[in-house]
Amino acid sequence: MSKTSGYSVSTLKRYFEVYLSKPPQLSVFPSEKVNLLIDGTYFKNDLCLIIYRDNSIKFTQLYRLTDGEWYEEMKEDLENLLSLGVNIESITCDGHKALLKAIRKINKQVIAQRCLVHIQRMCQIWLSTSPKSQAGADLRSIVLKLNQIKTSDQRDYWIAGLVHWHETYCDFINEKSFNQETGRYWYTHKMVRRSFSVIKKALPDMFHYIENQRIPKSTNGLESFFGHLKGNLNIHRGLTQPHKKNFIKWYLYFKNISNKRFLSHKHKE
Repeated sequence: MSKTSGYSVSTLKRYFEVYLSKPPQLSVFPSEKVNLLIDGTYFKNDLCLIIYRDNSIKFTQLYRLTDGEWYEEMKEDLENLLSLGVNIESITCDGHKALLKAIRKINKQVIAQRCLVHIQRMCQIWLSTSPKSQAGADLRSIVLKLNQIKTSDQRDYWIAGLVHWHETYCDFINEKSFNQETGRYWYTHKMVRRSFSVIKKALPDMFHYIENQRIPKSTNGLESFFGHLKGNLNIHRGLTQPHKKNFIKWYLYFKNISNKRFLSHKHKE
C-alpha cells in the first residue's frame, strides 16, 4: 500500500489508527413489513456479533457486539428497532431459546420462522451419514427432503411422513437402558430421539414461508455475510480487541452504504 499510494508506512498506520479509533454509527432504515434475519457469530476472546438484517433490502438495521446471545440484550434490541420505526413482520432465526423468548415478549404478532437449514444440519450431525438403526436411516431420509419443500401440498405430505415415522418407531425412541454406574435410566437411542424432538418442537414455526413468500426460510444469507466478514478480518490478524470491534463496525457501515446507493439507484429508475 505504501508503494502504491506514495505514503510512508508510518503515515498509513497513523491514518488507520484514526479510523479504527473512531468507528461510525449505523442509521436505521424505517420501513413496513420488515423480514429480519437474526443470527450471531463468534470470534476469539468471547466476542459475539449479533446481526439484525433486513432480508428484502440486504441492510443491517442493527447489530450488537457482546459476549453471547442473551435474552435481555436481544429483547432490548428488538424494542429499539420497533421504537425507531422498523415494522417487523417476521424473524428468521436458528431457534436460540433466548431469542425466541425475546420475540414472544416484544410482540406476539411477529412471526418466528425457524431456519430449515439449521434444523436439517443438526439432525444430519446427530443421525450421522450412516445411521446404525433403521429408525435413524428412515428419519434421515425424511430430514433430507426438508429444504426442498415449496408448497402446502409438499408440506402436508412431508408432515404425514413424519407422523407415520413416529407411529412406527415410537417404542424405539422411548426405549431406555439402565446405567450401572449412575443408577439411572437413560434413553437408549438418544440421538434419534433428539433429532425427532427438535423437529417436533420447531414444527409450528417451520413453514410460515409457504404462506408468505417475503419470509426467508433460512439464515443462509447471514452465514455467507459472516464468512465474508471473517475472511476480511483474517487479513488483519494483528488487530487489538478494541480495533477488531471497530473494524467490524466500519465493515457493517460500508456494507450498508453500498446498499443505500443501490436502493437510491433503483428508486430513481
